[in-house]
Amino acid sequence: MTPSSPGPLPGILGIHHIGVSVPDLGKAREFYLCILGAVEEVEPLHWADNPFIDEIVGLQGSAAEQFFCRLGNVQIEVFEYSAPKQQPQDPRRGVNEYGYTHIALQVQDLAAVHARIVAAGLPVHAPPELATITTDADGSRHGYAGTYCRDFFGNVFEILEIHETPAIRPI
Repeated sequence: MTPSSPGPLPGILGIHHIGVSVPDLGKAREFYLCILGAVEEVEPLHWADNPFIDEIVGLQGSAAEQFFCRLGNVQIEVFEYSAPKQQPQDPRRGVNEYGYTHIALQVQDLAAVHARIVAAGLPVHAPPELATITTDADGSRHGYAGTYCRDFFGNVFEILEIHETPAIRPI
């Protein structure tokens, strides 16, 4: 290892969860639990007037409700802050903007997940090009396909179906 790349930090096991702030926790539950099929695993949390949490999140006078849900191998922590007030998010914010631009969800059946998202009336940037996945005579599949979609609030997520291919590694 060179001084500019000291290697992995000791003890890092992986991503535990991703936090998403939303303006409507009920709609977020509908999206994550009903549409994507996530499972809520722990009791939701609510706080207000908690200096300890304020220090951790770097806000003063914060108040929020949240829930945790599991999507495959990752958990999503979803917040609705009632304080401090935030500016509305542009629902068409470009994925070229600085910061976290999207989360990618690997799925078993891209066509079925895409159909469910469309049926819920959620925006899809483009239909997935399923012809990029091929099936051999023995039934083994190769390639990958995916597309970007948005939740009710404009947050971008990607859905991917990945089979044996040198172009991308599955989870």
